Amino acid sequence: MSHTIGYAAIGLMCAVLLVSLPLQAAETSPAATAVANNVEALRAAMVAGNEKELNALVDDHLTYGHSHGMVQDKAAFVNYLLGPKAPGKFKWIKISDQTIDVVGNVALVRHKFDAENELPDGKITKAHILVLQVWKKQKGNWKLLARQACPLD
Repeated sequence: MSHTIGYAAIGLMCAVLLVSLPLQAAETSPAATAVANNVEALRAAMVAGNEKELNALVDDHLTYGHSHGMVQDKAAFVNYLLGPKAPGKFKWIKISDQTIDVVGNVALVRHKFDAENELPDGKITKAHILVLQVWKKQKGNWKLLARQACPLD
């Protein structure tokens, strides 16, 4: 009887492992890793207001939707983050619960986005939102093509 229970436990563990392998492989694929690295680079560039990095990471056809309804193109998005008195000046951004699904040359990224902004008048605002990003691979590089956010609370 103890061998039967032991074999059953081993069988169950193997079944769980086999079922979870595709998910782990998808999360650690080279494409998903490259996209995750670019999501992080974009987060850092947004906080730093780094114009060169923002322009390098964002597609020329960007549509960037904010949780409050404003939609920006590439130029408006980048300008919104530049300078010490920029309307979108971030003090910090934290991304969590991220998933990445790569389908050919497109990657769908979902995550929670928590941030603190300093408005031009000195007021501090906070964001607690859900985000969907669409990244497109172009000439070997992943670029943000679209982003839409919605309130979490």
